[in-house]
This record gives sequence, C-alpha cells and structure tokens, in this order.
Amino acid sequence: MAESFSTLRINPDRMLDSFTQLASIAATADGGVNRPTFSEAHLAVRKWFREEIEKSGLEFRTDGAGNHSAFLPVIARSLKGDEAILNSRQEIASGQRTPLAMTLLIGSHLDSVPNGGRFDGALGVMAALEVLKTVKENRINLKLNLEAIDFTDEEGTLVGLLGSAALAGHLSQKDLTSPRGGREHLIEGMMRAGLSDASMLSAARPKDSLAGYLELHIEQGRRLERAGIEIGIVSAIVGIWSYRLSFLGRADHAGSTTMDDRLDASLGASAFTLAAREMVMKDFPNCVVNVGKMDFAPGAFNIVPARVDLALEFRSPNEDEFNRLNAALLDLAEKEAARFGLELKVEFLGKHSPSIMNENVCTAFATACDNLNLTHVSLSSGAGHDGQSLSDLCPVGMIFVPSVDGASHSPREFTKWEDCVNGANVLLQTTLRLAAG
Repeated sequence: MAESFSTLRINPDRMLDSFTQLASIAATADGGVNRPTFSEAHLAVRKWFREEIEKSGLEFRTDGAGNHSAFLPVIARSLKGDEAILNSRQEIASGQRTPLAMTLLIGSHLDSVPNGGRFDGALGVMAALEVLKTVKENRINLKLNLEAIDFTDEEGTLVGLLGSAALAGHLSQKDLTSPRGGREHLIEGMMRAGLSDASMLSAARPKDSLAGYLELHIEQGRRLERAGIEIGIVSAIVGIWSYRLSFLGRADHAGSTTMDDRLDASLGASAFTLAAREMVMKDFPNCVVNVGKMDFAPGAFNIVPARVDLALEFRSPNEDEFNRLNAALLDLAEKEAARFGLELKVEFLGKHSPSIMNENVCTAFATACDNLNLTHVSLSSGAGHDGQSLSDLCPVGMIFVPSVDGASHSPREFTKWEDCVNGANVLLQTTLRLAAG
C-alpha cells in the first residue's frame, strides 16, 4: 500500500450527517428505530440509501434477493508513473473499467428488530459507504472493485441472513417454503419489495468474483467497554441452531380436573426451560441457550394447556461443542416431556455453523489498529452476522466497537461517535491494505 494511503481518514462529519439522516427514518419516540425486513419503513430506508449512493456519484446495484449496494469499480490502467495517474483520472471521467477485477465487499444491514437500536447494522453500512466515498474523492485506483452492501433480512424477521445466504448460494427453496417468520409473511414482504422465490434463488455469485468481506459492527456486549479497549477483532462468529419444540398434552377443565389427572403441556415446556439454563451454565460455559417465545393452546384461563410451542435457540463458537449441546438439549426435552406424560414434537428451523474469521484479514485489521494507535483485542462474536454466510465463499473479517452498557436490540443501544469513527478508519485502512494488492 502506498505510504500516502496510511494518512487517509474518513470524513467524520459527513458520516455523522448520513448516519443521523438514516436514524431519523422509522425512528421511535424512545430513540430507537423500527425497520423489520420488507416493512414500509424498511423499504423507505432503502430508498434513502439508493438516493445517497447516487448522490455520491457511486453506482447503485441490487440483486434478486433485494441486497442493495454502492459499487466503485476498478479503473483500467495501462501506463506507469505520472502518466498512469493522469490516465487513471481520465478513465474515471470516461467510466472505463477492468471487468475481470474481483470485488471486496464491505457492509452490514439496514433492517432492524422490532423497536431496535440505531447502530446495529446501520453503522456498518454507513461506514462502508463512507469508505467508498473517501476512496472515490481521493481518486485512489485499487486492484479490487469495492462494494458497500446492505444485506436483506439479517435480523431474521422472515428467514434470517437471507440476503447473504442468497448471495453465497446457500439459500434453498426449503428455506423459502418454511421460513422462521412464516411463509405468508415472507410472500407478503417479497411482493412489497418486488421479489420472488425465483429471484431470491438467482442471487448467488461466483466464488471467484469475491476477494473478501469486511464488516464493522457494534459489539452488543460489554467486553470492550469493561476492558477499556477500542477495537475488537473478531476471531469467530458463533453457530446458531434453532428449533420449534411442541409439548403435547390434553385439554381439560382447569377447575374440575385434579392435579394428578392432568397432562399439562405447560409443565413440560417450563421444566425444560429451567433445566436447559442450568445444564448450559454447568456443562457448556462457552455457550448460551434461549427460549424466546411460548405459545399456549387453547390459551384460556380455565383450560389446561393441551399444547405449548416453544422457540428454542442456542449458540456456540465451537463446532464439536455445538453438536454436543444439540444432542444434550433434545435429550433433555424428551426427558422433561416424558416426566409429565407428554408427547414431544421437534421441528428443525435452521442451523448456521460456527464461522472462523480469516487469519490474513484479522492480521490486516490488527496492523491498521496499530498504525492508528488504537488498542485492540481478539474475541468471538456471540451474535450471528452475515459474514458467517460468506465464510466458505471468500475471506471474511469483522471488527467490533464498544457498546455503552452492552445494550443492543433496544432503543438504549448506543456507541460513542469517537468509537464509530475509529472503527470506520480501521475499516478504511484495512480496505486499502487488502485492495491495493
């Protein structure tokens, strides 16, 4: 990388202005945002993103999965020295490109959880866009195309990691037929966005077209803040496994049926939830388990529950441990159902294996941090991210900036702007280091 590149920085005021405009779209009264995938609010923020891209003189692109991107192509160069610089500037003006150049993806997502925070995903997209703006305005000719991407449905409102899975060629018709958010909601959303099953499945990119993927994200935890460290370099993204467990009993009168005579589905579901917590804390200390939803049927005060559907999710950064935890949780569910005389129905909803980040990209991040005099540490990500979809397609790397009080998926979500700028500059310097060749 040319020495002059090492002094280059993003424009913090410009990025703040873009971020502030973005945060105002679908803002909530308590300081958060509400932009579930393919909602009218999500479509509105994507319309703004396209306008911002085009206003910046960058090329706007979208694909069959609805991923939205700013694209900055490599400019063909045939001369050397000063002549090459002059020729490059002329080629920028004329739009001449090198079509066979690979692309370095940078980005995150603009969708949010219901009543979520302003920084989750959005910071990564705005920082990626600012990187492209900075490279463009400084007329830097790299050996890789740059693409700042907003992935579809990272948060899992409909499918989960939908856009990145489609781009990586991992999305299947089964994923679309039985999505975690319900088929009807997916169809309605795709219709609003002008997409279809066929378009989703057409979004895969050739493996040799991508040179890598970089992402800046808030940590969504307290490790960096507690340690007083400015940048977290992600070593691995946890695997995420999800099921719908149905505990099946029998509906009876809640007043006239004795406690001994009941087949109460709620007892199995509740006992499993408590036992799963104790088991993970004791036997799987590097993992987490969550029961995020229970649906009771018939769902009345005076009827013994005949069925409880339970949303189960668990995470681990290690594949072997992940598989052992899966077997242990399903075995525990069977035992708790049997203890209360219930049947158990298990519906697999999806799995993303743990993803190890690329060593060379991690090294480039560390070098950028050192050159910027920023403290850094290696840590795993407890949250899922689009990078895990791409880890077998291209080299992937990710950095975190501190989250105040560890708050995320909440209007309380906040990261100091100084930390946001630090992360964006690490992203810029790493992009230049990797794309300069």
